[in-house]
Amino acid sequence: MSSPEIASLSWGQMKVKGCSTTYKDCKVWPGGSRTWDWRETGTNHSPGVQPADLEEVVKKGVKTVVIGRGMSEALQVPLSTVDYLKKNGIDVLVLQTEKAVEEYNALAAQGVKVGGVFHSTC
Repeated sequence: MSSPEIASLSWGQMKVKGCSTTYKDCKVWPGGSRTWDWRETGTNHSPGVQPADLEEVVKKGVKTVVIGRGMSEALQVPLSTVDYLKKNGIDVLVLQTEKAVEEYNALAAQGVKVGGVFHSTC
């Protein structure tokens, strides 16, 4: 199963190829995507992305995770989250969201089992 292309990104809106939903924040993995609802894990801009935000993506067997920190990079990514991924043998890229989407799409096009979490506003 391949990772779906992120078809479009603008402030507060993301579209994933093959999915009719427009996301504000989203999770993607080989074969799927869904809304990333921060309330599920109590995530806020600070301290930021928690390992719990990534568990679902990790369980999909990804080799790389791309984290989009927002258009202005307001979303923090603590070292503990990066360590969690590395301890699971997963490469991690933490980037501004537009750059993160470009990198994610490039990896997906190469057939890499890539997943990601993307914040589309601040």
